[in-house]
Amino acid sequence: MNWEQLLSLKRYGDTNKRLRKEQDETRLGFEVDYDRIIFSSEFRSLQDKTQVIPLSQTDFVHTRLTHSLEVSVVGRTLGRKVGAKLIEKYPHLQTIHGYQANDFGAIVAAAALTHDIGNPPFGHSGEKAIGEFFKSGNGHKYKTQLTEKEFQDLCDFEGNANGFKIITESRNGREGGLRLSYATLGAFTKYPKESLPKKPSTHIADKKFGFFQSEKELFVDVANELGLIKRGEKNDISYSRHPLTYLVEAADDICYTIIDFEDGINLGLIQEEYALEYLINLVRHSINSKKYNQLSNTKDRISYLRALAINTLINEAVDMFLAHEEAILNDTFITGLLDKSKYEAQINDIIKLSIKNVYQSKEVVDKEIVGFQVISTLLGIYTEALINKSLQKESNYDLLILKSVPELQYNENSSIYSKLLSVCHLVSLLSDSQAILKFKKIKGISL
Repeated sequence: MNWEQLLSLKRYGDTNKRLRKEQDETRLGFEVDYDRIIFSSEFRSLQDKTQVIPLSQTDFVHTRLTHSLEVSVVGRTLGRKVGAKLIEKYPHLQTIHGYQANDFGAIVAAAALTHDIGNPPFGHSGEKAIGEFFKSGNGHKYKTQLTEKEFQDLCDFEGNANGFKIITESRNGREGGLRLSYATLGAFTKYPKESLPKKPSTHIADKKFGFFQSEKELFVDVANELGLIKRGEKNDISYSRHPLTYLVEAADDICYTIIDFEDGINLGLIQEEYALEYLINLVRHSINSKKYNQLSNTKDRISYLRALAINTLINEAVDMFLAHEEAILNDTFITGLLDKSKYEAQINDIIKLSIKNVYQSKEVVDKEIVGFQVISTLLGIYTEALINKSLQKESNYDLLILKSVPELQYNENSSIYSKLLSVCHLVSLLSDSQAILKFKKIKGISL
């Protein structure tokens, strides 16, 4: 892979090549990507979607929105630091093509901003609920009407693939979705493969999948434009990662490792003495003991250590990327940037404590149970109504349901796969509160 192709400004529907040196410096194409994401309704809905603690009423616990903004800030710094070094290494990127260090930051910031846009309500349990509906629930009856890969898309419903659908799907008046640059689309796609085969290798890019069958042709176009390396066997679609994806992933890893941990402390799920010990182990070489000892309360102490920890891991991720840049470009680097870092042990200690005390806490588990029930019910009612309508067997109740969700467009020429995926997509776009409200209406529960 080469950076000239990887930094493509092309957008869906372009007929002429976009050149970096012809860009308006006051509003670059990669910065336009960021703006379009920020102003999208799908991004705004993240303000009421679970990060870790579902339906939290506290003002300091992160939602998907605040998490995404923080990941974007970290990603921008990572991109700029790496970009400055790459411009030094490949001066022709600047002298001939006009690229600047901040371009790398803008791409990573935009991709990081949208990295969770495809997540359904109630966090990762929402993904699992959609998958279970087709694996063992009422949705399993449609298996014989689907191809193997179509069924796998539904059984392993993936927020990353749904995110790619959101930002690229055409609809009336919005051809090409948000029409982001191909560089940003490439950096966004953590798992540049289809749902089957599952985990064909130990390469981190094969851990999950990044696009549904409905978007595979578009992704191939993106991959070819960027010069991603073809990896799949025979007719399987799989490509190398865009190198900047590693920075997007690192930004996410840094934020959820440190900030989810901070949320657990502020909620009282993790005792302060444990937290301080774990964080100090990570930042002991950069901590200012005099300044730290002047801090009088838990929130300020944790905030100080969090800032140091994030800065420490940013510098580590940058060093790891630059040290392995050649392997990344050749697709022979197979782990995340922080998986082999000198802080791996400290990071793993923090994550283990978060899993035990936060992710598996009674508060989280109880609300995830509610989420499972809500999503399963909505999927069952909506798919039944839509399929009955397509078979001209709809009941009056089915018609009422379809009227209640006019955004669930019915197209008699669409495949069963498209209909089922459209229902999953609709449910995924709901915020936590919207999903509960619709569930209550269906169940006749007074509001």
